[in-house]
Formats: sequence, C-alpha cells, structure tokens
Amino acid sequence: QVQLVESGGGLVQAGGSLRLSCAASGRTDINYAMGWFRQAPGKEREFVAAISWSGDYTRYADSVKGRFTISRDNAKSTVYLQMNSLKPEDTAVYYCAAARAFYRAYLTYAPRDFGYWGQGTQVTVSS
Repeated sequence: QVQLVESGGGLVQAGGSLRLSCAASGRTDINYAMGWFRQAPGKEREFVAAISWSGDYTRYADSVKGRFTISRDNAKSTVYLQMNSLKPEDTAVYYCAAARAFYRAYLTYAPRDFGYWGQGTQVTVSS
C-alpha cells in the first residue's frame, strides 16, 4: 500500500504559475509510475501528465503540453507538477496517482492502471 498526499493548490490569476507536490508514504520501496489527473465540476476526470519510475519518460495531455512539467524526486518519494501560463480552463481538483511499475521505463496514462490515488488539491484560475 502507498498513501499519496497532494499539496500546493490554490487561487491564481490567469497567466500565473503553481507547483503541485505529491508526497508518497508507505510501500515506497515498490516502484511506481506516477500521474496527475484533474476533474472540473460537472466533467469527467481527465489525464494531465505522467512520468515513468525512472523519470526518463513523460507524457502530457495536449491541453497542457508546453505549459506543465511533471518531475519526480525518488529520494524524497515526491512527484511535482509545475504549472505555468495557467488558464481559467485549468481550474479543477488535481489528483496524484501511482501505478505499480515492473520496469524503470514503465509509463501509463490510463486511469484504470493507477491503483492508488490522493485526495486531491483544488486549483482555481481566475480570469
């Protein structure tokens, strides 16, 4: 079991930046690929970004490509999402998720592959 706790959300003006963090605890000796998802009111949860256990491979949703950057520090068991040039349509609850990784380059962005989820952190972008 691994527990995930997100932090760093808040209210920001359009064009601004935020950095989300996701701290993992518990079975951090097991390797995990990590992902960020978001859910806006009245909408389905959607994929935002993912990173392999090694950190060498990343994938982004088209809507955030070039603006968001996912990274990880395995020594700290923490994953980050740097969000720049924020837009009002980025407003959502952001969730961190972990998927068991059986090799270093494993990367997934399908929600069904993520067995562990955080409680979410609210990001609100005002226009």
